[in-house]
Amino acid sequence: MLNIAIQLITAVLIAYLIGSIPTGYIVVKLFTGQDIRTIGSGSTGATNVKRAMGKKWFFIVLLLDAFKGALPVILAKIFVTAFISIGLVPVLCAFAAILGHSKSIFLNFSGGKSVASGIGTIIALNWQVGFVIAAIWTIFTYHSRYVSVGSIIAVACAPFLMKLYQEPVSYIAYCAVCAVYIIYLHRQNIKRLIKGEESKVR
Repeated sequence: MLNIAIQLITAVLIAYLIGSIPTGYIVVKLFTGQDIRTIGSGSTGATNVKRAMGKKWFFIVLLLDAFKGALPVILAKIFVTAFISIGLVPVLCAFAAILGHSKSIFLNFSGGKSVASGIGTIIALNWQVGFVIAAIWTIFTYHSRYVSVGSIIAVACAPFLMKLYQEPVSYIAYCAVCAVYIIYLHRQNIKRLIKGEESKVR
């Protein structure tokens, strides 16, 4: 039991630290000298990076954030044997990673809204579901011209798609918790959408 507990704690801590790597902050600081938290929405995510540095860097940070979400889950699947039959450890690592992105220990527990990292974790759990979610995000963002709308709708679909693909209950539960958490992080965006004040993608 002690060995299992050590595996669990180690895996979750590593996942949180990987998720905490502030990619958007590092990119903006490295290339412009600015603190992204003082720009636009103050988020360290790809959407705010676009405001500071343009479309190219939006996609670069988007991919980096997705990768740092996927990596801890992939590592957990490969190296952690505890509770492997129910997929518990990859799910715990997935949540630790998105928590790290939004509450980074390296940025005094600030960060982004965990959409790209969240989709990265889902891709690592089930790549078909992950890519369907990414497609939903792209379609709704493109047609609504609101990143927040695409993000909210995409993550809300995740638990239903995991159920459709007959994945373990732990995966479905993770996607449900992930959706609730990410939608909660978008609460200010939702208020601005209601008031008609949300910024559109141009």
